[in-house]
Amino acid sequence: MARTNHIIRTADVCDNHRTDARICETQFKDVGGRNHFHGLAVCMSTFEDNSGLRAILAEGGQGKVLVVDGRGSFRRALCGGNIAKEAFHYGWEGMIFNGAIRDSHEFEVLDFGVKVAGLTAMPPVHETQMERESFVNFGGITFNTGDYVYADQDCVIVLDKPDHE
Repeated sequence: MARTNHIIRTADVCDNHRTDARICETQFKDVGGRNHFHGLAVCMSTFEDNSGLRAILAEGGQGKVLVVDGRGSFRRALCGGNIAKEAFHYGWEGMIFNGAIRDSHEFEVLDFGVKVAGLTAMPPVHETQMERESFVNFGGITFNTGDYVYADQDCVIVLDKPDHE
């Protein structure tokens, strides 16, 4: 799948949208092979469980960014290297985890962006199902499914509509 390789810097977007850009206050780690990405948000929520993640990824992600609110837990990973390879294969532009991932070394070779709040070695539990959400809240902002997400090494920002064509 072809991914958007055009770099759009968050600082430039913020210069154009000083009053309506929502800046996520979480200081993420970049673990993917690319530290910049953008696309339409697809929101999910969970707690230490990634059941259902593969099914969402398999729907295809061209032009999309998966935004997962894992409630900031670092006890259990929400994604590992094998699932990241699937996300890459299905064309996702990037993934953002308000939680932890594992096998971060396997993410580095994949040419897409992944931002994580933390890292762990513990696998997820399989007790509940990830929920697709119309919105999630973390880092002091709301991410709505269908909003436009921009990410680079500076930060993650959200707009109601894309800043570019």
